[in-house]
Amino acid sequence: MIYVTNQLVRRKSLMSYKNGAELLPPSLLKEIQKYIAGELVYVPKPNKKRAAWGELSGSRREIQNRNKEIYSLYMNGKTVSELALDYCLSEDSIKKIVQKQRKLA
Repeated sequence: MIYVTNQLVRRKSLMSYKNGAELLPPSLLKEIQKYIAGELVYVPKPNKKRAAWGELSGSRREIQNRNKEIYSLYMNGKTVSELALDYCLSEDSIKKIVQKQRKLA
């Protein structure tokens, strides 16, 4: 879910709470309780299963599409200043996007 508050976009976390006593073998639970008890702990996925930034939410694809659009508009005559205003980005950001897209083309 996405919430818009004071012009900031916030995504509601999709993580859920799991009770360790229901998931872990008793011996492992006792070992973990030696280090932390009654607290919330995040257990990350193994690296091989981790998605890259923006892959699950679609943000990566949206930014790639935006950058392609910026490059196309630039190649069709829009100035860096115009693009910066249109996309609410700095002129330096637009220049970096154009340079990167030029290398990819």
